[in-house]
Amino acid sequence: MGGNFPRNLIQPGAMPLLVKVSEFMAEQKVPAYLVGGFVRDALLGRDTADIDIAVGVNALGIARELADLLGGKFVLLDEVNGVGRVVLKDWVIDVASFIGKIKSDLKRRDFTIDAMAVDLNQINGNIQVLDLIDPLGGQTDLDRGLLRVVAKTAFEVDPIRLLRAVRLAAELGFSIDRKTEVEIKRSARLLAGVPGERVREEFLRLLEGSCGGRFLVYLDELGLLTEMIPEMAEEKGVEQPKEHHWDVFEHSINAVSAVDFILRKGVWEHQTGEVLEVVPWSPFMAQYFEQRVSGGSTRRSLLKLAALLHDIAKPQSKSFEESGRMRFLGHPEEGATSTEIILERLRFSTREIKLVAGIVRCHHRPTQMSQDEMPSKRAIYRYFRDVGEAAIDTLYFSLADHLATRGPGLLIPQWQWHARVIEHVLREHFQQESAVQSPKLVDGNDLIDIFGMKPCPRFGELLERVRELQASGELTTREEALDYIRNILLTEGK
Repeated sequence: MGGNFPRNLIQPGAMPLLVKVSEFMAEQKVPAYLVGGFVRDALLGRDTADIDIAVGVNALGIARELADLLGGKFVLLDEVNGVGRVVLKDWVIDVASFIGKIKSDLKRRDFTIDAMAVDLNQINGNIQVLDLIDPLGGQTDLDRGLLRVVAKTAFEVDPIRLLRAVRLAAELGFSIDRKTEVEIKRSARLLAGVPGERVREEFLRLLEGSCGGRFLVYLDELGLLTEMIPEMAEEKGVEQPKEHHWDVFEHSINAVSAVDFILRKGVWEHQTGEVLEVVPWSPFMAQYFEQRVSGGSTRRSLLKLAALLHDIAKPQSKSFEESGRMRFLGHPEEGATSTEIILERLRFSTREIKLVAGIVRCHHRPTQMSQDEMPSKRAIYRYFRDVGEAAIDTLYFSLADHLATRGPGLLIPQWQWHARVIEHVLREHFQQESAVQSPKLVDGNDLIDIFGMKPCPRFGELLERVRELQASGELTTREEALDYIRNILLTEGK
């Protein structure tokens, strides 16, 4: 089975690079083909920065030479299976070996839409319609919006394909073929044996999409979610107090969808647009949540991950008071510890783990700052001091958590108050930041020279108290700060 591949489907920016690669392969007399995601995305009209090439010789040697030729960096991806990567400024080229005929190699791939190829030799000429090598009907499945596994053994060969199936369906807006779904459910247990870093990469790409909550439900239906995070199985069926619309597991899934909604990346089907209108938002916030944290992760994707894990410790912390009141004492702190264990297992970076665990640990702090009145300037300062890098993220999570708690039973006045509190906290914080960035009113030398103190732990305590009052606007001059310290020393002693 074959087809046509119009040359103009290739991104204009990629063509000069592909011509160079084609000329190099021709000089080396190496059979080489464009394969996989690059061909698929070109047929779909999707831009990509990833180029996949299959060569009929040792791919590692070819990839090293190609990196030298193009002025890129060589990265060894898989020595056993012969896969190398060439990293350029704007492109990533993965080079893999194949044995025998290219059609046989395509039949060993994951899904039919990735089992198509174009001969790189054709790129060099002026042929306007290239030959598409398509032995399994991948082009037809593209037209049908269908993800279909190449062979029953595909998941046994590489179990990460189980997760990739859902991720591709989410990215492309495709459906997974019924027979493929059956094979995924049958093979779900294999996911537990996949190295954590490979699971992390696929899972983050799924969370980067705008339908995270819906596809997490799908992952669970296929048996994959609890294979990836076994701790979540304990959440199922754990009831919560009456203000909660869902049990712990369903609440966690809905919290992910609520994050997408709050960050203007998804829908919240339980309320109208007026709910979103009161959430503080700006171009700065839009850019903030798209910031890269580590390879493949953004603040947005990690906030969704925190939403998924924020109540991970509720099952073991559930208890009842004599009055019958249901409690989950200590679950944020216990949850942060569990989150660290889970993310270490999935090989997340230290910074990613710290950020996500920080949100989980402090996810109640925003609502604890105030009850019936706006938080004080000092409370806001202390919140940002204590929560650190996760502070803004945690504020927005508190709004998502509110939505995922009430669900269809959301009380609009309470919601509007919560949103006003978050807006007030953010506005006051940015004002305090400006104040704190101003020159210090006093420093350690003043404590030594003016007050005759010797360096000790009290130094940091006094200077932090001055810094807090400077941020809140209660101290504005050096003289005020010195008087404040003088009064403390008189009343509390050195």
